[in-house]
Amino acid sequence: MAPLIVLENLCRHFVAGDATVVALREVGLTIEAGEMVAIVGASGSGKSTLMNILGCIDRPTTGSYCISGRETAALDIDELATLRREHFGFIFQRYNLLSELNALANVEMPAIYAGLSPSDRGARAGTLLARLGMTDRISHRPGQLSGGQQQRVSIARALINGARVLLADEPTGALDSTAGEEVLRILDELHAEGRTVIIVTHDMTVARHAERIIELHDGAIVSDRRTERARLAPAARNLAVEAGPPPARWRTQIGRLGEALRMALASMKAHRLRTALTMLGIIIGVVSVVCVVALGEGSRRQVLSSISNLGTNTLEIFPGKDFGDVRSGKIKTLVLADARALAQQPYVAAVTPTVSTNRTLRYGSVEASALVNGVSEQYFDVKGTKLAAGLFFDAGSVRSLSQDIVIDDNTRKALFPDYGGSPLGQTILVGNVPCRIVGIIRQQQSGFGSNANPAVYLPYTTVQARFLGDSSLRSISLRVANETASGAAELAAVDFLTQRHGAKDFFILNTDDIRRTITSTAQVLTLLVAAIAVISLIVGGLGVMNIMLVSVSERIGEIGLRMAVGARRSDILQQFLIEAVLVCLIGGTIGILAALGFGAIFNALTPAFHLVYSASSIVAAFAFSTIIGIVFGYLPARNASLLDPVVALSR
Repeated sequence: MAPLIVLENLCRHFVAGDATVVALREVGLTIEAGEMVAIVGASGSGKSTLMNILGCIDRPTTGSYCISGRETAALDIDELATLRREHFGFIFQRYNLLSELNALANVEMPAIYAGLSPSDRGARAGTLLARLGMTDRISHRPGQLSGGQQQRVSIARALINGARVLLADEPTGALDSTAGEEVLRILDELHAEGRTVIIVTHDMTVARHAERIIELHDGAIVSDRRTERARLAPAARNLAVEAGPPPARWRTQIGRLGEALRMALASMKAHRLRTALTMLGIIIGVVSVVCVVALGEGSRRQVLSSISNLGTNTLEIFPGKDFGDVRSGKIKTLVLADARALAQQPYVAAVTPTVSTNRTLRYGSVEASALVNGVSEQYFDVKGTKLAAGLFFDAGSVRSLSQDIVIDDNTRKALFPDYGGSPLGQTILVGNVPCRIVGIIRQQQSGFGSNANPAVYLPYTTVQARFLGDSSLRSISLRVANETASGAAELAAVDFLTQRHGAKDFFILNTDDIRRTITSTAQVLTLLVAAIAVISLIVGGLGVMNIMLVSVSERIGEIGLRMAVGARRSDILQQFLIEAVLVCLIGGTIGILAALGFGAIFNALTPAFHLVYSASSIVAAFAFSTIIGIVFGYLPARNASLLDPVVALSR
């Protein structure tokens, strides 16, 4: 019989910047079916990389990997997913259970992608959990389980499709000694049943449970030896659950669609506020389509009212590529010297560096959480901020790291609810730093909705020195000179900072562009209200796409796990696309109901004017909301489906 696993001259290289890291070099290895093998080595020796390649969630750079005589390099992505789903079972160090699902649903997940019926997979998962001593924990979520119990759920998940090869990555690494011994005992039983067990560990005590120990060093095998450990007799109970005949293709498709729908609903439920805000754009768009003629003028006035307090013509410069860039916090190239250099440019009227942090404010026995903004004396000029009382701090305060503080009206209400006099001159604690109140600013509408959170302003030098201990900036805000067009100033600022940094590691939010765009939209509302209704829907669709991109970023680990247990790329694409379409369908339905409700109220209050609804506009609005879900949901869904399993799991 041919060996189960054969590696020949296998290498794995990773590109890190301009350098190439060799994780595995010229690895040759043969593993027979039914063996229990431990792969050991120090951190960075390549053992996890080797396990990822053995489990077909990563590919070698060069060399050959054959499993049961099949060359994995010749398999496409879906064929590799089939191998992971039907041949391998993964047991992870950190369990990798989905927090939204209970123990039973976590175990069932690979069986869904294998196409088992709900009754079959439920019975199979229940049997596995019962035999692993988890009968009374079936309905518990991961957060309600101990580490050992979570690892048992992970083992049951690995066995649900009848896997013959178990890959255990540090299976006892996150467990105490008692739970660890129990997991090793279970692995011994599974091996005694004839399964091939491959354990990756740095613990030689764990490794000695195997019949064979393979040691890696700097990506190469330096030792391959048999152990003398006497095998215990197999336990009486049998943990095996045979995979059974392959299910019908239609059942597989229905199961995959049902799982995608279930997970989409679970994600929407877990993030109710985010889902509601995403739907809001669709709801507004649908309402505007249905009520477009009657609400045209009112909508125009509301939009103009919303932009009346947008503020001055400013540019906001942030580190990173764009909003939602998960690496922006690590980019430290936006510094004070950039702000000073920008202040010398002819198109800049005022500029301020900005840093921020959250701290607890205290005055007497009263506490409030607030955003602490570190700014220069020019910040208030840049933002067009007005004083309600007192004064702003000046350049001398910035140079001397003054502890003079300017508070907003929300802070005044939070800290001095029953204070009869003015809080000017009072000392409050910002964290553990005493600060003297020198000014109170007027409540200012931002143009994007008011903010009820308290905010205070200190010299940026004070915030950097006393709170952050970091000289990098969160952002730079500048007010464009009146004689300069905001678009030209933005292009000049991009060129200037790109030359200074040697790369474009920042992005700019042009608030004047936003103001002018909304103004233009308001003018179009007066002339072509129907076109604006379509634009509203498109804006809502962009919101759906943005939120779905964030959702993909947040759930990369989940995506990697689903791929590791056998999900196809089409499964991932389907799941995220269904979520986007559901958001738009539900938003469209609510929008239509809201429009009809508004019409009933409007007609009751204004007998002289009635809104007459058109069935065609309702159908068109609902159709548009569905199309937007598909169009704007496709890109994030496609991005999720194209993720590399090993990269997603590592993140």
